[in-house]
Amino acid sequence: MPASPSPDADDHYRLTVPLLLTVALVGVFAFIQVYSVQSILPELQRDLNATVVEIGNAVGMTVLAVALISPFIGMLSDALGRKWLITVSVFALAVPTALMTQVQSVHGLLVLRFLQGLAVPGVSVVAIAYIGEEFRGAAMVRLVTGYVTGSVLGGFLGRFLMGHLTEFMAWRTAFGAMTAINLVGAWLVWRGLPPSRHFVANVRIADNLASLGRLLRNPALQVACALGFTVLFALVGLFTFVNLHLAAAPYRFSPGDLANIFSVYLLGVVITPLAGQVIPRIGSRRTVLAAVAVSALGVLGSLAAPVWAIVAALAVTACGVFVTQSATMSFIAHRVTSGRSLASGLYYGAYYCGGFAGAWSCGVAYTLGGWPGTVATLCAVQALGWLIAWRFMPGPAPSPVASGAPRPGSSTDR
Repeated sequence: MPASPSPDADDHYRLTVPLLLTVALVGVFAFIQVYSVQSILPELQRDLNATVVEIGNAVGMTVLAVALISPFIGMLSDALGRKWLITVSVFALAVPTALMTQVQSVHGLLVLRFLQGLAVPGVSVVAIAYIGEEFRGAAMVRLVTGYVTGSVLGGFLGRFLMGHLTEFMAWRTAFGAMTAINLVGAWLVWRGLPPSRHFVANVRIADNLASLGRLLRNPALQVACALGFTVLFALVGLFTFVNLHLAAAPYRFSPGDLANIFSVYLLGVVITPLAGQVIPRIGSRRTVLAAVAVSALGVLGSLAAPVWAIVAALAVTACGVFVTQSATMSFIAHRVTSGRSLASGLYYGAYYCGGFAGAWSCGVAYTLGGWPGTVATLCAVQALGWLIAWRFMPGPAPSPVASGAPRPGSSTDR
């Protein structure tokens, strides 16, 4: 194992470039499988003889599994630890991915996609708790945004690799290649992530239930969960069914063409770290209000006919969603000081319930009203998210004063 980064005076890890890269890799390998099928949905729909709603659920079943298991993973991690669970979960993602090389029906695909989702919270939920315990101040915010950046990159790479691999090989064989990538990822995470210093196990069920009750009554977590529901609803609904829209006439995109569309995700790799610099200065509420409004404008822009305009609209929406996610996760990290893993689990439960609802609802909307019906559904949900942030997220409190000057980045609405 490599030497751990040196601690600061409070025995918290100092931020280093290798550590930031490792945390980003955790995000990459958590999400590289979650949305990988989106760029090959038209191929899967044809080969497996699936309906629009069924093939949409190839994404929806994964996020549903994440939603269902996230709170329980939070409790498990609070009792048993952080790093080992992250590593085992990245490895576990490879198992159903390998089995997809043998799938013969849409129902078999949905089962395996559900099993993939069961492994994801062991990374996504626990990573945020790990960061919140082992780092403080600006380092914590930068690592959260680094993790989100990695998750953005992982989401892009999954779609991009599957789309282009399917141009040169059968999609079942492509899933075999994705399995190998996940196994390498598990090894890299195990080698690079330093051990916990501040984790305190809580193995008492009564304590966990009491913590659950407190968190469910926490207004900050309630608003974060409601906002998270709308965020992933929009992202999954948009980036699932735009593939069917672009694969149909007059565009007739191939899997490789659809994979290239997801290059807009790379903007998130740039935008999200920048958001990490802005959020401590202006606060989460103002960040979220601006980001949700921008992403809604992007959704509306996808109604345009030219391909370049659709791609630009997707890029705008993606950037707005990524910034909203960073601000919301930083808000939770600052507002919740105990039961962090359980809090992350509850947040991700609501967040991924939104993803499942987006996959199913937008599948119905696409069946009934085509792409315009899907856009109308997405805009309605984003308007709801904006209202939730405007009405219920707290604004910034006055900053503490030291030597007659405000302390930078001290807004309490983070």
